[in-house]
Amino acid sequence: MPPTIATSLKLPAELKAAIDEDAHKQGLSSHAYMVRTLADAAERARLREQFTQDALAAEQDMLARGAYDLADVKAYFEARARREHPERPPLRPVVR
Repeated sequence: MPPTIATSLKLPAELKAAIDEDAHKQGLSSHAYMVRTLADAAERARLREQFTQDALAAEQDMLARGAYDLADVKAYFEARARREHPERPPLRPVVR
C-alpha cells in the first residue's frame, strides 16, 4: 500500500453534512468517500488535460497533412454504397 499523508480540510457544515449523508448511502465512511471523490476529480482533470493535448496534436497533424473535403467524402461513401470501388479522396490543405 502506498504511503499516506495526513492533511486537514475545513469544510462548511452544510457540505460536511451532505458528504456524510452521501457516504452513508454508499456504505462508505466519510473519509473513504472524500478520498474516492478527490481521486476521481484528480483523474478527470488528468484525462481532460490529456484530451486537450491529444486534440492539439491532432490539429497540428491535420494542419500539416491536410484534411478531407466533406463533398469528396460524401461522394466517396455514396459510391461505396453503390458497391463501386472509388479511390480514396485526396487530403487537401486546411485553409484557416
